Amino acid sequence: MAVVRDLRVLLRFRDFRRLLAVRLLSQGADGVYQVGLATYVVFSPEKQTSATAIASAMAVLLLPYSLVGPFAGVLLDRWRRRQVFLYGNLLRALLASTTAVLMLSPVPDWLFYISALCVTAVNRFVLAGLSAALPRVVDEDRLVMANSLSPTAGTLAATAGGGLAFVVRLLIADSDTVVVLLGAVLYLCSALASLRIARDLLGPDRDLVQPRLAAALSGTTRDLVAGVRHLAAPIRRDAAWALASMTLMRFCYGALTVMLLMLCRYALTTNTDDGLALLGLAVGISGAGFFAAAVLTPWAAGRLGPGGWIVVCAASAAVLVPALGLPFATAPVLVAAFVLGLTTQGAKISTDTIVQSSVDDGFRGRIFSLYDVLFNIAFVGAAGVAALMLPPDGRSVHLVLTVAALYGAVAAAMARFELR
Repeated sequence: MAVVRDLRVLLRFRDFRRLLAVRLLSQGADGVYQVGLATYVVFSPEKQTSATAIASAMAVLLLPYSLVGPFAGVLLDRWRRRQVFLYGNLLRALLASTTAVLMLSPVPDWLFYISALCVTAVNRFVLAGLSAALPRVVDEDRLVMANSLSPTAGTLAATAGGGLAFVVRLLIADSDTVVVLLGAVLYLCSALASLRIARDLLGPDRDLVQPRLAAALSGTTRDLVAGVRHLAAPIRRDAAWALASMTLMRFCYGALTVMLLMLCRYALTTNTDDGLALLGLAVGISGAGFFAAAVLTPWAAGRLGPGGWIVVCAASAAVLVPALGLPFATAPVLVAAFVLGLTTQGAKISTDTIVQSSVDDGFRGRIFSLYDVLFNIAFVGAAGVAALMLPPDGRSVHLVLTVAALYGAVAAAMARFELR
């Protein structure tokens, strides 16, 4: 099997193995923590969840980070990335434990959301750093392969973590607090795994490192402007187009995620436990789509080019989303979860590769941080649009058709750019 052979090749790189271990533990913890939050907010029997409530929660957790995210990129280009993984995961372990305590305490909801927001903010440092560090542990010839397998393995780890959280929640301890504490333990393990990587290996180059916070933040605006100019240069136009396309696809994915939550909660099941089990099944099937993307993308991108593969992914989603989504039935929805996992992850692998190949190492941290900010804004915007369009049970023909049209627009725009 090609993906197994490719993985064996990459695993010969010792430092790639160590960076991959940090990613798997970190994103596995993300999956556990996020499911703990979702079940607490959406599936608690005492809560009457609405699409508006889900959108509000996403806005509280993600939008504030969008205001400070570009600063994170500057810091990633000024701080040792290994240290970001170490201290970032230690901080997340502490914050996740705090979230668990707040779940058991009669505190206002805003205090709970602030704790979760802090975990999410640090998470963006870690994820952007993992992407920025990847070219430091593999050679250029294997970068596409690494981008196919490493982020996808992380996404699968997050999916597996989510599955583990569902198992713990449904079969072992009927407590969201226990699930969140499990996430805290995994964050701690990721921090310890980062100690196996040499302090300076992951960059940035030694002459760019500024260990003091004040020194790192001075000239932030200038650095950010330089990063945007670097991305906007004609030689990197393919990276800008890929980022724009991936942002719109993320918007579509966010809108469909809110619809799936509402369908699982109200339309496709009769009680919260069944809804939680169905959501867990959908997450697992979507993870299978991520794995399929890891298998197909190196082959497809090698023949079509990364941009061409983005076109195919967007066009496939444009056709299949309405075909599978409009019946609003369990089996087609689960098939749609697989399709969206495949197309979204396939496009993301291609986008990561295009950006990493086009952007210089001294700019990668801030570009990937801006990448994350675009992701957050698109996801929150999609949740807001979904809240306006979705009825109480989550069945919305207009939302499905709107998302399909956006996928089609992405495919057409990228195809035109590739032809030019």
